[in-house]
Amino acid sequence: MSNQAPSLQLSGGEQSRVVRERLYRYLLLLCASLTVVVTGSIIFTLAFDALQFFELVDPVAFFTGTTWITARDQFGVLPLVTGTLLVTGVAALVAIPVGVLAAIYLSEYASDRARSVLKPALEILAGVPTVVYGYLALIYLTPFLRTLGLDLGTFNVLSASIMVGVMVIPMVSSLSEDAMSAVPDSLRQGGFALGATKFQVSTSVVVPTAISGIFASFILALSRAIGETMVVVMAMGLRPRMLDLTSPTSSLQESGQTMTSAMVQAVTSDAGAASPTYKSMFALGLTLFAITFVMNYLSNWIAERHREEYN
Repeated sequence: MSNQAPSLQLSGGEQSRVVRERLYRYLLLLCASLTVVVTGSIIFTLAFDALQFFELVDPVAFFTGTTWITARDQFGVLPLVTGTLLVTGVAALVAIPVGVLAAIYLSEYASDRARSVLKPALEILAGVPTVVYGYLALIYLTPFLRTLGLDLGTFNVLSASIMVGVMVIPMVSSLSEDAMSAVPDSLRQGGFALGATKFQVSTSVVVPTAISGIFASFILALSRAIGETMVVVMAMGLRPRMLDLTSPTSSLQESGQTMTSAMVQAVTSDAGAASPTYKSMFALGLTLFAITFVMNYLSNWIAERHREEYN
């Protein structure tokens, strides 16, 4: 009787293993290709209906016009673009400083126990329905800002922008904290060895080293802010106007409209499916898609250009 224990064939036969690996490969390829197909389908659908819109409306008038009144067939997109950019800019002023400072605390100062509580609590903000943010901006934030002496209407750009900024704080803080946590501890120890304080190490070593990931979080958060709908519909109103970006203070006190809310208004109107008002939704969607695509492309380009690799 042999004392040698029989070997276990955990992976099966060679042919069976090759078949399984090919199956896994094709399955993963299918999943990866599905994202490309979905994106291409969205672009094709938007472009197809947008071309039908541009057969009814002059593209030059659409991209350079300063009046958006669908009832009069005036489809100048600039009032919607300026409203979108103003909301996004103010939201960035709220989200970027708060998000980065929160990320620095979570990455460099917070204990493991505090981080395990604070980071999930911060990320809960990302799970709050946007309609709740819109309700808070309309019912609570606008009256509060009025008590500070600001002359705001019921619907105004400022309240909507602040609430959109609060909404995207978790994206900035979470992605920035992940980028800072990926910085090797050897760089921190080198800073401490030179006599730097913890704050100096955090701001002069960790943040510059993780700047590509931090900047990528900015772009992704701003892309999210550009596409926000419910908050701006409820708090900003549905009155398209050409906002003066050179004097944003006065524009912030007035109502306005973004591209996304104009799309909602177009699809919920009584206009027929073949009317320019309904078709304008696709032209706005294609324009918004192009803006967000450019922003995400720049984010990836900057991240690759300034990517740091550590051994």
